[in-house]
Amino acid sequence: MKYKSYLLLAVIVFFAACSGNNKPVDLTAQTTQISKYQFGNVSEKALSSSARLPGLLVPFNEVNLFPKVNGFVKQLFVDRGSIVKKGQLLMILEAPEMESELQAANSKYLQAQENAIASKEKYERLKEAAKEPGSVSPLDLDNASAKTKADNALAQSELSNVGSVKTMLGYLRIYAPFDGMIVQRNVSPGALVAPGKETDQPMLIIQDINKMRLTVYIPEDYVDKVDLNQPVTFTFNAMPGLQQAAKISRSANALGSMRQEAIEIDIQNPNGKLKPGMYAEVNIPMLSGAKSLLVPNSAIIRSTEKEYVIAVRNGKANLIMIKEGLINDDSTEVFGDLKPNDKLLIHASDEIKQGDNIK
Repeated sequence: MKYKSYLLLAVIVFFAACSGNNKPVDLTAQTTQISKYQFGNVSEKALSSSARLPGLLVPFNEVNLFPKVNGFVKQLFVDRGSIVKKGQLLMILEAPEMESELQAANSKYLQAQENAIASKEKYERLKEAAKEPGSVSPLDLDNASAKTKADNALAQSELSNVGSVKTMLGYLRIYAPFDGMIVQRNVSPGALVAPGKETDQPMLIIQDINKMRLTVYIPEDYVDKVDLNQPVTFTFNAMPGLQQAAKISRSANALGSMRQEAIEIDIQNPNGKLKPGMYAEVNIPMLSGAKSLLVPNSAIIRSTEKEYVIAVRNGKANLIMIKEGLINDDSTEVFGDLKPNDKLLIHASDEIKQGDNIK
């Protein structure tokens, strides 16, 4: 009986195996292979009508006041924050040795002047006496004339020396070169001051803040695209929401050490609300018709040494060095060996090397 049970079970299993037509499904064969890379394209679009660049507000005029002669600060009439007018007396220095020099110079001039007057009178007498034939020799008359001229020249020289000393004494009084505000004071009465270099600390710093310069640096790639005839708009970071407009007043017409051209916008500041050093966001108008190459922001790979994108050409990776221009929310203007519709890798890493297979 036990044997029959085993036999029946074997027959059932055999028929079940023979009657089945379904085969095991290979799930991996039906799975579509997904590339591990993501791609984007280079697009060519007209340059934005304006470029948004940072600007810095600086005084229209600024001067560091240094002494022209050695001296001590005798009186100081201004302090930090003082509003001054052109020609206003700011401070008085004293130099006792210069007073002595002036007295000595005056004394020498008076002596030379008296000698010149005496020589001239002597010459006039000899000249009058020479009218009588034989009374005065021609040589004596010539000598008297020469001495008169020499003494007169010496007197003029001493007078010039007096004027020079007076000029030096005038340097002891410091005047405002223009209307403005004292923004820094570095001396006090009794301080010893001396002529210095630009790197030394000045006595006073005065700034003209009634009129300001908004300085903006234009990158080299845009200097020929700026529309100098259109007004610019700007907003100061310290005054959000207050947009102003003005025309470009001047441009440097030269590139600085950072390969940028400086332009300036003159801004009136009658109420004094604008302060030197304020930053602004400036919209610089661009000439119409210029086109630029744009790439997705995520396609740019940046390192400490270079910036580049990876273009896919014939299935190979090509590392293209670029220079960035204007940056938008999702794309960046670039300059490099690229063409419109070039295929680029996005979200790539610096592990991909030149010539790697990209599929």
